Formats: sequence, C-alpha cells, structure tokens
Amino acid sequence: MASLALPLLDLQRLDAGPAERAAFLADLRAAVRDVGFFYLAGHGVPGAEVDHLLDQSRRFFALPEAEKLSVEMIHSPQFRGYTRVANELTRGRADWREQFDIGPERPTIPQGPDVPAWSRLQGPNIWPAALPSFRDALLGWQRTASDLAIRVLRAFCAALDQPEDSFSPIYARNPHERVNVIRYPGRDATGDDQGVGAHKDSGFLTTLLQDRQKGLQIEGENGWIAADPVPGTFVVNVGELLELASNGYLRATVHRVVVPPPGHERISIACFFGAALDSTVPLLQLPPHLAAEARGPASDPDNPMFREVGANYLKSRLRSHTDVARKYYADLLPSVAA
Repeated sequence: MASLALPLLDLQRLDAGPAERAAFLADLRAAVRDVGFFYLAGHGVPGAEVDHLLDQSRRFFALPEAEKLSVEMIHSPQFRGYTRVANELTRGRADWREQFDIGPERPTIPQGPDVPAWSRLQGPNIWPAALPSFRDALLGWQRTASDLAIRVLRAFCAALDQPEDSFSPIYARNPHERVNVIRYPGRDATGDDQGVGAHKDSGFLTTLLQDRQKGLQIEGENGWIAADPVPGTFVVNVGELLELASNGYLRATVHRVVVPPPGHERISIACFFGAALDSTVPLLQLPPHLAAEARGPASDPDNPMFREVGANYLKSRLRSHTDVARKYYADLLPSVAA
C-alpha cells in the first residue's frame, strides 16, 4: 500500500479573498490532475444531516430480507432499488456488497421506434414500505449532495481558467443524480475480498460519505493508496465526463473497495453527479499552458467512453446489473457485447 495520502482541501478558502481563492484553485488543479481524488472539508453540510442519513441507512439494511427484496432492482427498468450481496458485477466479477440505488424522480418517457434506448433510464424510484422515513432522508441527501457537487464543479471550471458555468447547459435542466447507499459485510460473510472491483466513475464527479470503517483504495503510480475515513470530510473524485471534457487534463482515477475484516461492516453513501442524459460532453478550450499538459482521455477497449451521456451511462448499467439488463433490455444485449 502506497504511503501517499490524498490531498485535503477546504472549500471555505474559495470565498476567503482573492489571494486565498487563487491558492485554493491551484491546489485543486494539482489534486484533480495528479491524483483525481481529494478529501473535501469546509463544505458546510451539517453533521446532524450526515448522522441521520447513516442511521437511516443502517435501519434499511437491518430490515428483514423479504422487505428488502420487495424493492429489489429487478422490479425497476430504471435500475433503482435494492441489490443483494454479490448480485452486481464489476468487470465480470461479483461485488460483495448490498446496496440501494435512487435516481431523479421523473416521469417515464413514452417509447417508440425513434426514441433513444437511454430514455428508458428515466422514471420513478421504488421505496421500502417498511421504512417510510428512508425516502425523505435519501431525497434530501440527493439535493444536498448535488448542490455541493455543483459548487465543486464550478470550482473545477475556474481552476481550468474556464467560466464557472461552462457545464451548466448540459446539467442545469435535468442533471443525472444517482445516490448509492452501500453496505459491505465483513470478510467472514463474503466469498472474496472484492467489495467493489477496480473501476472509474462515469459522471462529472462523485461525493462519497464514509463511516468509520476503511476500505476505499485509489490506484496510484506506485500502488494502491488508502483513502481512509477522515471525520468531517467527503471524498471527491473526478468522473469520466470531466476527463473527456478536459482532454484528459482532469483525471478519472481507477479505484476499488476491499471488504472489511471479519466481524466488521462498512457503510458508505455515494452521490454521482452527471449531465442530462440527452446531452453531449463538450471539449473545453483550455489555455495553452494547460492544454500542453493534457494527456488525452484514457483508452480502454473493454470500457470505451462515449461523449453521448445517455449511452455512456446505459452501457455501465447494462454491464453491472445483468439480471435487469436481460429482463428489460434484451434487445440491446448483442450490441453491448460487441
């Protein structure tokens, strides 16, 4: 395990005067280019809201199995709801976690021969009847985390000498916001060390709330870097959309989660903030001194990135949840395999 720690940035510095703002943007630019991950402090999210969300998450996972399976993802063409342990895949291997997914609460889009396949992703969430308070907690957190993500995204633009609203045309109308509430059981209850396999995130950026149990690891040049929980902070990382938009200047970094040791569990809540599904990722015109340092987006033949946001997200869902894909997207599976 590499000893290098992730950078820790205080968002309050952004509004602490011109000199401090410039220093913060320089630190942010270095963090997202060299590592792609950082701890974020000074975000202003109340600790009571965080504690309530973690409490509601634990209460959901403590529900009887039948209650959780009543909102299993197989009931949702939009890939929402509960996923049992080892029922999601990363690069073809089972992830030893259980989780609950939500997205934006929007009406379904009527289907027809000229309607794009990604349009099937829009629709309602499903909620456990046995825990009504879970709905309010998650939808409230979706708003909080998305507001924070927009503040950070605007700072990314400023750090690249771009107008802060450079991306607002592709997220302001209908941003794609996905929240995952995740529980990793201890090694004594799993068949593998893979909590989540090595992967990149597909949106603009991710904000991650961790409880006290470590497990997140970031791929560095000299090995895996531990991103252990730091009280009062979120972990923020760059997604593939920003890597594409910046021609690789911003780095979407491979990361994974290892399962906790025997007798322990890990709870985390990830908010993936992305562009509208019907949008296309632009290419930013970086100033010459930054453009010269852009490395181009990574090329992975097993996981190609598309500038069409809906296609990029649908590809990820179809590969991760093969049971939902077979039930609702069987017509697309030959092209996904190709």
